[in-house]
Amino acid sequence: MNEHTGDGAQVGTGTGAVADTAGNGGDGVAAIPELVIISGMSGAGRSTAAKCLEDLGWFVVDNLPPALIPTMVDLGARSQGNVAKIAVVVDVRGRRFFDNLRESLADLDAKNVTRRIVFLEASDDALVRRFESVRRPHPLQGDGRIVDGIAAERDLLRELRGDADLVIDTSALNVHELRAKLDAQFAGEEEPELRATVMSFGYKYGLPVDADLVVDCRFLPNPHWVPGLRPYTGLNEEVAQYIFNQPGAKEFLDRYAELLQLIAAGYRREGKRYVTVAVGCTGGKHRSVAMSEKLAGRLAAEGVETVVVHRDMGRE
Repeated sequence: MNEHTGDGAQVGTGTGAVADTAGNGGDGVAAIPELVIISGMSGAGRSTAAKCLEDLGWFVVDNLPPALIPTMVDLGARSQGNVAKIAVVVDVRGRRFFDNLRESLADLDAKNVTRRIVFLEASDDALVRRFESVRRPHPLQGDGRIVDGIAAERDLLRELRGDADLVIDTSALNVHELRAKLDAQFAGEEEPELRATVMSFGYKYGLPVDADLVVDCRFLPNPHWVPGLRPYTGLNEEVAQYIFNQPGAKEFLDRYAELLQLIAAGYRREGKRYVTVAVGCTGGKHRSVAMSEKLAGRLAAEGVETVVVHRDMGRE
């Protein structure tokens, strides 16, 4: 997931995209295009995300100064519908740069532009390994170490990460897995009201940093201590039956599913399009996997487009 760190803006034109937007201003005025802003940590996969959206037909602009984002949207609106979806990769390197981004976002909101922020995240260890593997310095490290540059960038991006509509942790993802996540969010022809990722995980491997909600299933007996069930996962029917026959399991599923309905309704009212629900147990193999499958089914039944990810299944 190597990042392009050149200073010049690069433009990619995916299927159906138009490179010369300035030459498309005819008499008719098309609808304002959708906008996705891709940002996040250097080395976390911004370039991969941009390429994925380009392949999905988005008009992609890399390293566009934030102050020019509203101008890019205006050009798209004058393209007679040829540029209906724009993705912009922003690389926040300094405080003034960040201030320009905030001003641009306020301008877009005033014009009722449908815009989403995708933030690519990764652990310090993963980022250090990636920079060392390509023998490149971090763009903000100066005369210091790679970890110094990472810390400076993380602090600079803290507010933007909090405003993001979708946060993806790429620490344990390869390029293909990241593309699959983005495909699941952006490949549909019609944008759904709300999309959810239900992720099982093991507490022994750490909390998912991109989770909006965290569910703890460690109050249920662990099938790991049942010899006949230990080799299997929560996808196995016998394991699932064992888990949901335990006192409180079905009641927990029912009540948390009801809570998710309330949360989903609130997210829709607030315009939030993505939610990641992390379901944890000790190793991420049995209880969290079975509960994630059931919760995902309940969300899907409520009309929420849902993707299930088992982060740690297979690590034991």
